[in-house]
Amino acid sequence: MARLQATLGNDNIRPLSMQQRTVGFFGVFSIWVAANFVITTILTGMLLLPDISFMDALKVIFLGSAIGAIPIALMGRVGTNTGLPTMVITRAAFGQKGSILPAAANTIILVGWSWIQAYMAGMSFDYAVNYLTGYSNINLFTILTQAIVVLITIYGIRGIDTAQRFISTAMLILSFMVFYKLFTAYDVHALIQLQLSENPETTFIIAFDIVIATAFSWMSSVCDYNRSAKSETGGMIATYLGYVLASMVAFGLGAAVGGFSLALGMEQTYDPVVLLAAHGFGLIAAIVVFLSVVSTNAMALYSANMSFLNVFPKTSFWKTAIVLGIITVSGALLKERLMTHFFDFVLFIATLYIPIFAIVLADYYIVKKRRYDAEDIALDNKGLYRYVKGVHPAAYVAYVLSAAFALYFTYVSPLAIGSTVLTFFVSGILYVVLAKVMRSSSIEKLEGEKAV
Repeated sequence: MARLQATLGNDNIRPLSMQQRTVGFFGVFSIWVAANFVITTILTGMLLLPDISFMDALKVIFLGSAIGAIPIALMGRVGTNTGLPTMVITRAAFGQKGSILPAAANTIILVGWSWIQAYMAGMSFDYAVNYLTGYSNINLFTILTQAIVVLITIYGIRGIDTAQRFISTAMLILSFMVFYKLFTAYDVHALIQLQLSENPETTFIIAFDIVIATAFSWMSSVCDYNRSAKSETGGMIATYLGYVLASMVAFGLGAAVGGFSLALGMEQTYDPVVLLAAHGFGLIAAIVVFLSVVSTNAMALYSANMSFLNVFPKTSFWKTAIVLGIITVSGALLKERLMTHFFDFVLFIATLYIPIFAIVLADYYIVKKRRYDAEDIALDNKGLYRYVKGVHPAAYVAYVLSAAFALYFTYVSPLAIGSTVLTFFVSGILYVVLAKVMRSSSIEKLEGEKAV
C-alpha cells in the first residue's frame, strides 16, 4: 500500500524547481491538442450553421482560434516562469485571501463541466459497446468513463502527460478519418450551398466572439500544466500551436456535422456518431468522442483539484482527486437535465472568467513588469501580496466593474460585435489604472505619516 501511494501524484501548490519541469515541447503540444478537441467544442461549431455559411464558419474558426490562443499562451508563460498553478498565481493580483473566491468558483465550474462531458462520453461508450456486443447501459458507461478519468488524474501531471500523448495522437488520426468519411459519403456542394437562416441570431462577428470566448474557458487551467514545461518559449509555442490545431479541427468537425445534418433534412445533431452510423463509421466517431472527453475531463479534474488545493493547501492531492471524481460521477448521472442548461452555463463561464485573467495578465506584464516572487506567492513568508488584509482592492473593484460590464452587454443589451474582446481590454485597462492610482495613494499616505 505504501509503495502504491508513493507512485500516486503528490502535486502541490509550491513553485516547481527546474528539475521538476519535465514536460517537453511535444508533451505540452499534446496536452493542448487533447484539451480543446472535445465534444463541447464540436457542439459549439455545429451551432454556427445555418446562421452563417460553412465557408464563413471556417474563416471565423481560424481567426478566432488564432487570436484566442494568444492570451492562453501568454498566461501559460506566467505558469512556466513561476512554476505555480493558475489559481495560486491569482494571489499576486487579487491578494492571498482575495484569490480564494475565484479558486472556489473555478472548482465548482470545472466539476460542472465534467458532469456534462462525462454524460456525453457515457453515450459514446455505450454506442461503441452496443455496436460490438448489443449490450447497452449508459449509466454504467458514464461511471466507467469517469473512473478512467480519476485513474489518470490521481497520478498527477505524470498521468496527464502520459495519457495525453497517446490520446491526442489517436484523436487526430481518427478525426481525419471521420472528416474523410464525411466529405466522401456526402455531397460537399450541398454543404457549401446550404440555405442560410432568414433571421440569423449569429452573425460573423458574434461567431468570432463565441470562438474567442471558448479560448477563455481554458485560462483558469493553463498554468496548471505549463508550469511543468521545460522552456518558457517552447511552452508558449507548443500551447499556441496545439490549441489552434485542436480548435480548428473540433470546431470544423462540428460545423461539418451540423451542416450535413441540415443539408440532408435531418434533425441537426452535434454528434458525428449519429450522422456516420448509417455508413458504418459510427464506431470510429464514438471512439473519437469518448477519447476527447476522457482527455478533457482528466484536465478538468486535475485543475479542479489544484484550485481546491489553493484554498486548502495541506490536503492530499490524490485523495482529493478521488473525492472530486466521485462527485463528478454522481453529477453526470443527471444526464439530460444537464444539457438543458448547457449553453447558459458556457456563456456564464466565459463572462465571469474574462475579467479575472485580463487582470492577472495586466498585473504580471504591465503592473509588476514580469517580476513575481513565486515563493512568497505560494507561502506568504514576506507578505508582498497581502495588500489590505489579504485582498487587493484594485483587483476586486476592477473585477466587479468589468464583470458588470460583461453581464450587461451579454444579457441585457447584447452588442452587435460581441462583448468578449471588449471586456478583456476594459478589464485590463481598468485594473492598470486603479492599481497605479491606489498605489500612489498608499505612497502619499505613507509619506504623510512619516512627515508627522
